[in-house]
Amino acid sequence: MKKLILSIILLGALTQAHAQKTEVAEAKKQWSLYEFTNSNLSFGKKMTALNSGLAHTDNAIANEKSKDLLEAWIYRSLFASAIAVTDTTDLNNSIAKQKIAEEAIAKAKTLDIKGNEKDNIENSQKNVRNSILVRGSVSYNRKDYALALSSFEQLLVLNPKDTSMYVNAGVTAKMLKKYPEAIGHFKKVIELNSPMSRDLYSEITAMLMNNMQDTVGAMKLMDEALVKFPDDTDFIGMQTDIYIKNGNIEKSQELLNKLIAKDSKRAVYHFLLGETYYKQALNMQETRKKIDAKKVKEFDAITAKMTAFIDQAIPFYKKTLDLDANFVPALESLKQIYGFKNDETNFMAIKKRLDAIPQQ
Repeated sequence: MKKLILSIILLGALTQAHAQKTEVAEAKKQWSLYEFTNSNLSFGKKMTALNSGLAHTDNAIANEKSKDLLEAWIYRSLFASAIAVTDTTDLNNSIAKQKIAEEAIAKAKTLDIKGNEKDNIENSQKNVRNSILVRGSVSYNRKDYALALSSFEQLLVLNPKDTSMYVNAGVTAKMLKKYPEAIGHFKKVIELNSPMSRDLYSEITAMLMNNMQDTVGAMKLMDEALVKFPDDTDFIGMQTDIYIKNGNIEKSQELLNKLIAKDSKRAVYHFLLGETYYKQALNMQETRKKIDAKKVKEFDAITAKMTAFIDQAIPFYKKTLDLDANFVPALESLKQIYGFKNDETNFMAIKKRLDAIPQQ
């Protein structure tokens, strides 16, 4: 009787172990079938097949006899990571399956002593990375910028030299008005010597000036940019704007005069020198708008100062046009100036020149 009971116990244990190995075999079979047919499956059928395969691995790792079978964890990582990258409708499910995949990958690595499953592990890891990228893109398009930023920053942990992902993270952080974070990501792109560096210097400067009112940081950045791009007239113009905003007009004019002395044929240098005067006039115009209409003397005094700055700007704009007759920014500034001065003859002449320039 004891022998019979023992035999029944042993048979039950063997049957259960066999059943769990069957779960692994079924998961393996379903993965092979999925790989062969997935390109022809609808989203719903893909998810059904993947969830069914994952369920077999759930059963396998739940049993003491098969919880350390390498194949159980390999196919678990494959199914879970495939769900994570495929499910773009339920991002919470994608995140949950990514976590399962990461746990399975870690377990598989400890069990794969001989490295026989290296390709499958790499495939699962690739799916995990792609799932994060897909979630980031989907979240950004849905304007869920917080989740998008989290996704892009996860990818940066996986690849700290991915310049495109720093740009994605920077753009997304800017959408969230997290300007220091955005600047940090953009600066990393510059540090990695990306071809995008030039554009990002401009982007960072704009944020420092317009969003953070950090003219000191903006000037420091422009100094750095002009070391790398010494002849970049856009950066010289930005630097001029910063000096004007800081009220350090003399410094700006000093630098521009040095540039003109070095190369007097560059139209843009003369234009920027004119801007140092004209922008002061525009700033005073904003002040004038706030003056009570009854304060005639104060209003007229500011108008006189504005006119003086404008008159100082005109010769530089004219010199610009002597060097480049179709320099549109100079024409636009002169058009505004002649409109302000009610000089209809010159206004119409400049307008005619602008109208004759082909639209880009």
